[in-house]
Amino acid sequence: MSKTIGVLDLQGAVSEHIRALKKIGANAVSVKKAEDFDNLDGLIIPGGESTAIGRLIREQKLEERLRSFYSSGKAIFGTCAGLILCSTDESHTTDDLRLGFIDMEVERNGFGRQVASFETALEFAGIDHPVEAVFIRAPYIQSVGLDVKVLATFDDKIVAAEQGNVLVTAHHPELTEDYAVLNYFLKKISQTIKVRES
Repeated sequence: MSKTIGVLDLQGAVSEHIRALKKIGANAVSVKKAEDFDNLDGLIIPGGESTAIGRLIREQKLEERLRSFYSSGKAIFGTCAGLILCSTDESHTTDDLRLGFIDMEVERNGFGRQVASFETALEFAGIDHPVEAVFIRAPYIQSVGLDVKVLATFDDKIVAAEQGNVLVTAHHPELTEDYAVLNYFLKKISQTIKVRES
């Protein structure tokens, strides 16, 4: 039975995620309102601009719904800007939203601005081949808490990690034809379903 994965549809790479998820057999849906979270098996918070997405989450009154989704144990995947939003990072000086889903400090635009975007092959724990990875104005993870598992690094910088039901990557897995990381997330959804049902 295919999993239903929501893609938070406020700003950023929404259609690309939906297209990629459908290619790997998932039922992918847009999430814009609180009721759109009903019946989801997992949620992706996509790349875009973290400040803009955070502001829209508050304007649409979705913060509490996101937090209850996380607390329910359902799987969440934050990519690029989504990684920043999922963090506990307190280094920002404005009222930018941080959901605090994964214990880590981040460096926004850590690899430089748009012109510094790049592609690379990334060794990713739990995946048996180097993953095609596209980095666009990407952040990186400066440090992680004791319960966070580091999944990938690039230039000695952490670019993928997971903690409990939350997965984050600094790169955009939806922008290549290599769907290994999205399939990794599907497996994570299956694991969280088993945990909730046990």
